[in-house]
Amino acid sequence: MTIIVTLPDLGENVKAGELTALLVKPGDVVREDTPALELETDKAVVEVPAGRAGRVVELLARPGERLEVGAALFTLEEEGAAALPQAAAQPVEVDAPVAEPLVEAPALAAPLPVSAPVDLAPLAAPSLPAPTQVADPGLPVPASPTVRRLARELGVAIREVGGSGPGGRILREDVKAFVKARLAALELRGANSQVGAGLPVEDLPDFSRWGAIEEVPLGNVRRATARHLASAWLLTPRVTQFDKADITELEALRLKLQAAEDKQGGPRLTMTAILIRVLAQALRHFPQFNASLDLGRERLIRKHYCHVGVAVDTERGLLVPVLRDADQKGVRQLAVELGELGRRARERKSTPEELQGACITLTNLGGIGGTAFTPIVNHPEAAILGLSRAVREPVWDDATTSFRPRLMLPLSLSYDHRIIDGADGARFARWICQALENPLLLVM
Repeated sequence: MTIIVTLPDLGENVKAGELTALLVKPGDVVREDTPALELETDKAVVEVPAGRAGRVVELLARPGERLEVGAALFTLEEEGAAALPQAAAQPVEVDAPVAEPLVEAPALAAPLPVSAPVDLAPLAAPSLPAPTQVADPGLPVPASPTVRRLARELGVAIREVGGSGPGGRILREDVKAFVKARLAALELRGANSQVGAGLPVEDLPDFSRWGAIEEVPLGNVRRATARHLASAWLLTPRVTQFDKADITELEALRLKLQAAEDKQGGPRLTMTAILIRVLAQALRHFPQFNASLDLGRERLIRKHYCHVGVAVDTERGLLVPVLRDADQKGVRQLAVELGELGRRARERKSTPEELQGACITLTNLGGIGGTAFTPIVNHPEAAILGLSRAVREPVWDDATTSFRPRLMLPLSLSYDHRIIDGADGARFARWICQALENPLLLVM
């Protein structure tokens, strides 16, 4: 039997991606787990298996195309009638109509007022509680006339509301909770809209009137970065705290240890690796920095793990791989993992899992230059630490009553002011400076 293999659901809210490479060709015999193509999603390149055993007949997609879940990939002449594993690509018989690709519904730019009729169809919001039960279409809805009238006034389809009363009876509280949950979902969807996180789209002038122009399509990473940072800018009222750390002794110690590592073929003990260790320890001392705010549920989520994201500059744009359990690892191990994750990001081999789950982010521009900057908090994290170029400055020494040349590292700490007060932001930055100025603290 000849079937059409389509792009499977890749999970992690991945709805589409750009086909970067086809790993099979007509005539190839493949197994279920044979890599069939590489798909570049917003942040990572995912290898997709064939999903069925058989012989490839015809390719239906080309590299460079943007494919959505359900898009046709290739036709396959099956060998045997083995059932397709649940997580694999879904086949469609050639004679049957191919399922339409899944397209995400356009999001609203802002939540609608409760008084306006709203299409409150269920939205993909895993954090929202599902209705306790939904009325069977063939049975009368168990709700009083007063509750029905309230649902009509709020634009709610009464059958979609779960009832918490006796026998599944729908109460006024059920209707209100349903509206509140769906409006929260609409607000979230609007904040993460494909057209710029809910920002109004402004028509640009015709720039060709004043000279030659070129239109360059946004790549997956740049498009995802623009969308995410616009959302983070809207959702996070931030403050940036500036400070400087005297790393004169630390840099001398780092160079000494690096010389020993070089002789043994060890990793590069960079200042970034050291800061990852310091940040992870700082999260233990300041738990409000290791938290995320859930306004919809009026909760502060405190995390009991310490994962640190590190911004990596790649040809495709900014990627942020995550070092897991950084508080439980030494600087040398962190340096090894940082080098490996950075290499994978630059070679387009990062997996979605490697780019998720950070508690705080570190971004280092010191290798390029600058004295300070205001990094945008990587929502839903609470803070981000930026490093600029360390420079030697004259610092007054009370003991010798004279100025001494010291190597000073500028720090730029941006944080969510809804969670963190200014005094705590200053204390957090000072703690990091003191840790860097006392290298012994790094091993304690």
